[in-house]
Amino acid sequence: MNKLFRSKMYQAFSLLVLVLLFGVLGYRFLSGYTWVDAFYMTIITVTTVGFSEVRPLDVASKMFTVVLIISSVFIFAFAISVITEYILSRNSLQLLKKKKVQNKISGLSNHVIICGYGRNGIQAAERLRAYKRPFVVVEKDKEVIEKLGSDILYVEGDANEDEVLHEAGILKAQYLISAMPDDAANLFVVLSARQLNKDLFIISRAAQVTTQKKLKLAGANKVVMPDKIGGDHMASLVVMPDLITFMDKLSVEGEHTTNLEEVSIDNFMGKLENNSIRDLDLRNKTGCTIIGYIEPSGAYIINPEADLKLLPGGKIIVLGRPEQIKKLNEMFHLD
Repeated sequence: MNKLFRSKMYQAFSLLVLVLLFGVLGYRFLSGYTWVDAFYMTIITVTTVGFSEVRPLDVASKMFTVVLIISSVFIFAFAISVITEYILSRNSLQLLKKKKVQNKISGLSNHVIICGYGRNGIQAAERLRAYKRPFVVVEKDKEVIEKLGSDILYVEGDANEDEVLHEAGILKAQYLISAMPDDAANLFVVLSARQLNKDLFIISRAAQVTTQKKLKLAGANKVVMPDKIGGDHMASLVVMPDLITFMDKLSVEGEHTTNLEEVSIDNFMGKLENNSIRDLDLRNKTGCTIIGYIEPSGAYIINPEADLKLLPGGKIIVLGRPEQIKKLNEMFHLD
C-alpha cells in the first residue's frame, strides 16, 4: 500500500514539475519573455490567481496559455486527489489497526498489563515474551507507540485514567506492572488499578525508599526498586564475585536457556503414587533438582526435605540445565 502511494506521489510531483517547465519554456521561446517573466507568467497561469500579464499576449501566446491552464488544472486536480487519498487512507489504516489491536485485547484473560514502556517496561515485556505470557502495553508517548513491534498489543493513553485501563482489559487481567519513572504516577496507577480490580496482582517500580510504603498502602503487592537492586548487585560482585557470577548464570530468559522453573503442584496431581518430594523423584526422572517449595499459604521453604508433603495449590522451584528443564516440561506436559 505504501509503495503504491509513493509511486503516485512521485508521479504527481513529476507532472507538476513538467507543467511548470512546459510553461516557462513556452513563454520564454514562444512569447519572447525573459526567464523571470516566463516563470512569473507560468505561476500566475497555473495557479489562476488573476494577476495581469507582463504585456499583452499575441494569438499564439493566448492559445498556449489556454493549453497551459487546461493541462495545469487536470494535473493539480490529480495531485490534490493523490494527497487527499493518502491522508484519508493513512487515517483509515491507523483506525483499522487500532480496532484490530483492541479486538485482540478484548479476547485476552489472565494477561499482564505493563504501564510505561521505558527501560524497565521494555525489560519486562522481553521477559514476558520469552515465556509466551500475553501482555498489553499502556503508553501515552506517541513516538514510543509508533516504534512498538507489530506483535505487541498496546493502548495509547495515560495509565492514570480508568478508561485507558479498561481498554487494556484490567477487569480480566491477572497482573499489572507499573514501570513508569515517576513515583507519583506509579502511585496513582496502583490506586486506580486496585479500585478497578480487587484481585489484581500489582507490581510497581519505585525510585525513592519513602515511596515503598505508600505504594503498598495504595494496593501494590510487590514494590521493586531497580536502582537499589543494581547497587546491591554491584556491591555483591565485590564481596562475593564468584557466587554472584554463578547466580547470573541461572538464566530464566527462554526455553533454550532456562535453568530455573516454577511448577504448580496441581500439574503433578494424579501422576504421583503418594505426594512427597521423594515420590516425585524428579532428580532421577529428569535430572532436575528441587531447590524450593512454596506452600499454598505463600510461605517459602528453601531446600525442602525429601519427605515434605506436596499440597494442592503449592509450587516447587526446580533447578536444571536447559535440556533437563525441557525434559521436565515434556514428561509432565507443562508447556
